[in-house]
Amino acid sequence: MTYKFDHLVKKHPCFSGEAHVKYGRIHLPVSPSCNIQCKFCKRSFNKCENRPGVSRSIITPEESVNIVDKALDLCPDITVVGIAGPGDTLATDHALDTFQLINRKHPNLIKCLSTNGLKLSEKAERIVESGVKTITVTINAVNPEILKHICSSILYEGKKVIGKDGAEILISNQLEGIKKISDLGTIVKINTVLIPGINDIHVEEIAKTTKKLGASIINVIPLIPQNEMINYPAPNCDQLGLARIKAEQHLPAFKHCKQCRADACGIPGKSRDLSKLLYDRPLQLETFSHG
Repeated sequence: MTYKFDHLVKKHPCFSGEAHVKYGRIHLPVSPSCNIQCKFCKRSFNKCENRPGVSRSIITPEESVNIVDKALDLCPDITVVGIAGPGDTLATDHALDTFQLINRKHPNLIKCLSTNGLKLSEKAERIVESGVKTITVTINAVNPEILKHICSSILYEGKKVIGKDGAEILISNQLEGIKKISDLGTIVKINTVLIPGINDIHVEEIAKTTKKLGASIINVIPLIPQNEMINYPAPNCDQLGLARIKAEQHLPAFKHCKQCRADACGIPGKSRDLSKLLYDRPLQLETFSHG
């Protein structure tokens, strides 16, 4: 199966199964805060957990340039510079400032941004100007009656909006943003966290809706039970497989995701993570904010 913009996708280990074992990526943990609160999300600073929302520390955009240089020395097969947290990449300007600096020095590296999409439409032009060619938007429902059970609240225009009201705003902004950034020529991947009993029968609708707006691929990933959803069951292999089959009626499904840390580095399809050689500072102790 070939994807839109295959010349880029075939070298992106988070978009292509073949690239997953051949090419590397580095995640730069520059985004300190988030503007939504998902019930399954628990951000943390540590060295041991291998999951999204975790890093050793927050680094500055200026520090990122030297870290990318060092990463390329350690792993010349790196083709992608990604920013996936540990907060949301568009909640602050740190990620886009970083991409601008990296793009000046390494224009040939693929720049990849992951976001919850709340501010995607607002910042679409600047994303493109920063050199970003691929983007991942996490969409866990396109129905606010479902999303209100997954996302507790959002911080929007300086106000905290909870429940269904917050879900409606988030979905509207996500879908508008996908259409806008896709029309600007950016490759869009959808990430969907599969939560049995909540959105498991809704994944096909997510794929169908986002394809119409320009998404090229979907990545259905299992819930990691934690935070408010610590007592929820993770999907089993059959549930995950069925959701992917349903999604594939509309979008190709990426099936190799490792649910990486926000400071991961290396070739994801191989076992060795080089991040400890890059981020050797003491652990950061302060907590995250929403705003």
